[in-house]
Amino acid sequence: MKHARVAYDGALHDASEHDGRLLLADGRLVNFDAVTWLPPLAPVPWPRTILALGLNYADHAKELAFKAPEEPLVFLKGEGSLIGHRAHTVRPAGVGNMHYENELAVVIGRQAKKVKREDAYDFVAGYTVANDYAVRDYLENWYRPNLRVKNRDTGTPLGPWRVDAADIPDPMSLALRTTVNGQLTQAGSTRDMIFDLPYLIEYFSSFMTLQPGDLILTGTPDGVVDCRPGDVIVTEIEGLGALVNTIAP
Repeated sequence: MKHARVAYDGALHDASEHDGRLLLADGRLVNFDAVTWLPPLAPVPWPRTILALGLNYADHAKELAFKAPEEPLVFLKGEGSLIGHRAHTVRPAGVGNMHYENELAVVIGRQAKKVKREDAYDFVAGYTVANDYAVRDYLENWYRPNLRVKNRDTGTPLGPWRVDAADIPDPMSLALRTTVNGQLTQAGSTRDMIFDLPYLIEYFSSFMTLQPGDLILTGTPDGVVDCRPGDVIVTEIEGLGALVNTIAP
């Protein structure tokens, strides 16, 4: 099932996709353009921890002239960076390079501690699309992005849907594509991750406890380009939908 979280008629609602419309929890059917889309996460629990991978695709590491990592390169994000489908992202004034990153985002479904990779999918509730913008001007260390690179308000659109794990039989074989103003700029597949999802869940849970609602953002393939005010960026992942974002004019 495809789940959403929206604002409509002065209130917040959980919703699901129903024949090309949104079915609200109270039974009303509304059009997609009648609501304000929010990050598609249940109100409780909201993500306690957002873990994000850097250079998790070998082609992206090569694109940035870096050697592929030998262990996961991880940073933490604040939930204040999250916005929803069809929202606007602010590009800081005066920066020279702010690019999208189309990423499979994984929603943890139950407490996970010392999980073996063969059991990892038992701890996943679902998946969504993340566009984790990076402001390269602020980068101090390619391997550990500082806060201003990856933790800006409005810097991480998420959505439009949270799709149940049961509806995605193989999350490690999903096509990713990104367009900017309708032009294809990125194409790849989750099969090309250096560290796949079972590895990541085993890795993280070996030293920290993952909680329901936690997010793992799994990195992006090559093909990132600078995004300017007014640009419309669509990050799409097979089976999960197309996340639309506009750089604020």
